[in-house]
Formats: sequence, C-alpha cells, structure tokens
Amino acid sequence: MSDADQTAEQALPLDSWHRRLGARMVPFAGYSMPIQYEGIMAEHRWTRERAGLFDVSHMGQLIIAGAEAERGLHALLPTDFSILKEGRPKYSLLLTEDGGIIDDLMVTRRGDHFYMVVNGATKEGDIAHLEERAPAGAVLDHLKEQALLALQGPKAVDALARLVPEVADLYFMVGGAFTIEGTRAWISRSGYTGEDGFEISVPASDVDRIATLLLDQPEVKPIGLGARDSLRLEAGLPLYGHDLDLKTTPVEADLVFALSKRRRDEGGFPGWQRISKELSDGPIRKRVGLKVEGRQPVREGAMVVDSEGNEVGAVTSGGFSPSLEAPIAMAYVPASAAVEGGHISLAQRGKIFAARVVPMPFVPHRYHRKGAPK
Repeated sequence: MSDADQTAEQALPLDSWHRRLGARMVPFAGYSMPIQYEGIMAEHRWTRERAGLFDVSHMGQLIIAGAEAERGLHALLPTDFSILKEGRPKYSLLLTEDGGIIDDLMVTRRGDHFYMVVNGATKEGDIAHLEERAPAGAVLDHLKEQALLALQGPKAVDALARLVPEVADLYFMVGGAFTIEGTRAWISRSGYTGEDGFEISVPASDVDRIATLLLDQPEVKPIGLGARDSLRLEAGLPLYGHDLDLKTTPVEADLVFALSKRRRDEGGFPGWQRISKELSDGPIRKRVGLKVEGRQPVREGAMVVDSEGNEVGAVTSGGFSPSLEAPIAMAYVPASAAVEGGHISLAQRGKIFAARVVPMPFVPHRYHRKGAPK
C-alpha cells in the first residue's frame, strides 16, 4: 500500500487511543482500524470469558425525524412500525426492488424520531438511498459527531454497571438514555458477538475519556476487528458484503425473522413480490453453517461442489473457531442440500474438503433475555 493510499483512510475518533495501546491498524470500510492488540485468539477468548471493548465508530448513526418519518420508513423497511416499541432496537433490512439486500441495520423508536445504525462500508450509499426515497416531511441527519463503542462478554454488565448502575435493568434488545460520568449516552443491550453486552453511543469529543473509564475496569480489554469477526462467525451472524449483498434475498440468507409477520403477509416494501414467492415456494439456495473436517479452515471464496466437481455454491465466511477448536464456515448451498447433517464438498486451492451442515449459531448465544433464568 502506498503512502497516498494510507492517508486516504479516515481516522476514528479513538485513533490515537488505539495506537497508544499498541494496536495493529489496518484499512477497513474507509477507516484505519485496529485488527488486534495482543492477538486474535487471546482477544476472542477474553471476550467469551470476560468483557471486550470494541470501537465501532465507523458504523453510521442516523436520525430519521419529522411528521412523515414513520411512513417513510414503513415504505422502505419490512418492519411493522405499528408494534415497534419505544427504546427497542429492531434488526431490519434495506432492500432493492428485486428483494436484494442493500444493507442490514438496527432501527429504534426514540420519542419523536427513529435512531438507525447502519454498516460502515455502506453508510454513504444507505444515506443516499434513504434521502432519495424519503417523503417530504421526513428529515435524515447523519450523526457524524457521535462515536460508538461495544462492550461485549459475560462480565460486560459488571464493568458497565459500576459506571451506570441502571444498565443492569436492561434486557436484550432494550435501550435507553443514560449518563456516564457526566456524558450523555444512548446505551442498548445488544451486540454482534453472540454474548451479553452493550452498544454505547457517546459524543466523539468524549469517547477517549469514556473508553478509558471502561478500560479501567478489571474485566475489560480492548479487542480488534480480527476477534470481532471470529466471534460473529461463531455466533452465526452474517457480515454485509460477504454473507449478504445486492444479489441475496432475506429468505436465501435465512433472515426471515427480520420480516415482520404482518409485512410478510401484506407487503408494501421493496422486493415483497419476490420474497413472498420464495416464502411460499422456497428459495433456490440457502445460507447454512458448516463444520469442516480436519484442522485447516476454508475461507471466503471456496467453492461448494457437487459429486462431479461442478460449482454449485460458495463459502462466504470461514475460519478456525477458537471456542470449538475446529474450522467452521458459512456458505450458500442449493436448497436441496441445506439439510442438517448433510454432507458438503468444498474446493479451495485445488484441494477438496469434507464438511457437514450444522445448525447456527455454532456457539450458543448468551443474550440476557427477559424471563430467562439467572
């Protein structure tokens, strides 16, 4: 990479903080971001056992407000906004007219507006798409002055509750406005690791201080992109641009839960006709989880092949699972082959690997759900 390429990467609000901690920085989604501090395997295991602090300020934080905000979002997302409760983040999808996925996102009703978090690599396109299609009376604001942290792991609540005792009362997919040592924050009990944890939106001007306060807690260590990817893979969570794209529908991607039941039946959102047909007739292909025999992982781009060696699908995410100590992957396979326990052949660099279709998540989620035993 040339010096010109390096300078083209944007700096996160915590850039110098990461460098002080010895992070190895890499380009990602147009930013210079930490891929690791002490090692991906160690950071992965620390998050599973204690609490990891992730800087996800590259994500896009948006506000959609105005008299027509709800109507506008209702026309663009397959979410039933009539039952979307205050302060409850909802996983949703921005779709093309043909049912392809433009982005996956979280949307929350917050009083007189909606708060949306979109992927960092797609946020500029998402904003343009929303602005182009929003009705008059709906106003979109990109919160460029906000940073976003994720504190994930079974000890995350212990660490954060020392600073904000009230967060202990939150359950999975519930958020609210809080104050951390004098700084206003929006905190939701959510995340991208399969673990209990929180996402914390604070002003970028205060994020160095807040991150340091969190890191001062004995359970917390900084965690990079490398472990974030292995954690989300074990959790069976798709990554946009890899497992999801413009050619993939929610039915193929096994994301039907993101389509509210009433919207599935009534339609009125982009791509509904194709999605409705796939719901009734079944998709041609489907995203599945794979456990790969042996110790060598298969990576994104490996081919799914039939008995004659013809390509019939592709691996979209793959790696070695630190928790299972075995290689795992996500792939799109013909729907007829998407059967638990089914045998799948993979081809990578001229070598054939045997794999088996398994349920996802690979590692059980440990979200703090309401009503779950403590």
